[in-house]
Amino acid sequence: MRKAVAPESYVLDSSALLALLSGEAGSTDVAAILHQARQGTQVLMAWVNAGEVAYIVERRWGLARACEVIAFLEASGIELVEAGRQLALEAAHIKAGHALAYADAFAAALAMIQGATLVTGDPELKALETTLSIRWLRRD
Repeated sequence: MRKAVAPESYVLDSSALLALLSGEAGSTDVAAILHQARQGTQVLMAWVNAGEVAYIVERRWGLARACEVIAFLEASGIELVEAGRQLALEAAHIKAGHALAYADAFAAALAMIQGATLVTGDPELKALETTLSIRWLRRD
């Protein structure tokens, strides 16, 4: 009897969503993952990372666009995860041991807790390749 393979799940960091919004390299990868989310694949993002996207979008394109992006996230099939005790402490542990942004530590912690693949284009996360499954966005 064959062992059932668990469906893949993904965690998006802010660089993944920003690549999609800006039409940067890797945006087609992110679009494909969002399509999978609408088909039932688990795709998660920490609210901390969604907040990071919101402030970057507001700086680049204004508050109205930032509000549109949050509405898009909430309707996209992405499961937005609150930063509760377990996630915050795991992110703190990761941040304590690695030179990376605190918001990046939340994305990595969520992927670790969920046993998911982190989707990113952020080279800061390279330090976690041995402890975390990472799907690197193309940098064409």
